[in-house]
Amino acid sequence: MSALSYTRDRRNRGLWIALALPGVIWLLVLFVVPFYVMLSVAGGGVNEFFQTVVPIWNPLHWSSWNLSAVWHEIFGSGSFIGPPALRTLIYTAIATVISLAIAYPVAYFVSRYAGRRKTLYLVLLIAPFWVSYMMRMLAWIDLLQQGGFVNSTLSFFGLPGNTNWLGGKSVTVIFGLVYGYIPYVILVLYAFLDRIDQSMLEAARDLGLSKWRTFWHVTLPLSKPALIAGTFITALPMLGDYYTNQLLSGAPGTTMVGNVIEGQLDSPGEVGQGAVLSLMLLVVLLIPMIYYVVSTARASMENA
Repeated sequence: MSALSYTRDRRNRGLWIALALPGVIWLLVLFVVPFYVMLSVAGGGVNEFFQTVVPIWNPLHWSSWNLSAVWHEIFGSGSFIGPPALRTLIYTAIATVISLAIAYPVAYFVSRYAGRRKTLYLVLLIAPFWVSYMMRMLAWIDLLQQGGFVNSTLSFFGLPGNTNWLGGKSVTVIFGLVYGYIPYVILVLYAFLDRIDQSMLEAARDLGLSKWRTFWHVTLPLSKPALIAGTFITALPMLGDYYTNQLLSGAPGTTMVGNVIEGQLDSPGEVGQGAVLSLMLLVVLLIPMIYYVVSTARASMENA
């Protein structure tokens, strides 16, 4: 290698290091350090007098007391986290299925039949992101209250219009989750469906398949990666969501895992247990994330 090539390689290496440095610092400050603080709190103790958390920074001195307490609260005789955990899984599964059922036709229509109005439809799909999640949930409160638009509409059509939708109903929480996260699914599905090669669909039609059979045997199998990605993008944040249930219900009968964690973090002497439960939820969320990354990488290698 010549001196000129060696110098050029060093400059290129230095350039890439300089470009990556802000991202590395960002990752350390906003993820690695907070994550270690959470571990120190989970393995720490409690000040008996003030009932405040006492982090232990040395991993060799971490205690398993908080872990044992949380484990007992989940599986012990006096467990109370089990029902919210099961309820969270059920809510998330139903909301994810509803989101996919609504999002797929919308994304398919925009990608195939929007034509010159495609940009307009995309702007309308992205518009919910311009409004904060809290404001969108507060709008739902106005719509669902007893004198709100939903009950007024039901009364107009002769249906019962005095339903207390905000009185601890599971259906309200589920549809709140759908409303909050469905834009992510639509955008993911649209981005994939819009890239499907039209020649493959035309070839299927030339071979005698109808529009429905072309969709069923070509489009839907090709969109499987997008469906998996959309499922993860919606299900993972739903599992840790607490704000939707807090605003639209707040009743003990609809409590989710996120609400349990929030309650522990706000309770004196239970912050360490809240940190442990957060870490356990993180581990549960990492399993499908790792599966998705591995399966995607394997599919990319097979296609290559």
